[in-house]
Amino acid sequence: MDNVLSKADRTRNFIIERTAEIFNKKGYAGTSLSDLTDATGLTKGSIYGNFENKEEVALAVFDYNHKCVRKLIQQRIEKATTYQDKLLVYASVYDSFNKGNFPKGGCPVLNTAVEADDTHEALKKRAANAVINWKKNIQDLITAGIQNGEFKKELNSSVLALSMIALIEGGIMIAKVTGNQSNLDQVMETLKMLIEQMKNTSA
Repeated sequence: MDNVLSKADRTRNFIIERTAEIFNKKGYAGTSLSDLTDATGLTKGSIYGNFENKEEVALAVFDYNHKCVRKLIQQRIEKATTYQDKLLVYASVYDSFNKGNFPKGGCPVLNTAVEADDTHEALKKRAANAVINWKKNIQDLITAGIQNGEFKKELNSSVLALSMIALIEGGIMIAKVTGNQSNLDQVMETLKMLIEQMKNTSA
């Protein structure tokens, strides 16, 4: 019985799930109250009876969208048997960001970071923490691969992790702004080459 959500929690989750795509596509500034009421079928009073304001909804939605991405990646990483394949999961997941279970509208970290950089401190911090944790996760995989003898001992895991993130987010940005998926495909090929070059060929 402890796992049964209260009515308030169910309503909050409903609002988050119904507005997740809107915030990810339109951003915080571009999402209006009428967008929220139209998407949920709820009144302004119902929405603000569960959230203090639009900012609180936006923060909860970012957490939700980011969790969806992390879950998708983690599921595939757990199935991969080598550390190279685990790193390649990032290339395959982000290269298909406009398909499948990926949040509609693209990468929530990139979308939020670009919009909130100079306009919304709370959302900026959420995006920054997401990048920091993402970097740590990649570093941990590289370090484990080195310890396992799969990757070269001299690798700088911090630099490589940042480079991977930069390629992914930069590739998505270029693909979205040009409307050309092939641009992202080409960047992901570069990412795959980078991962390939990490291999310990003397093992």
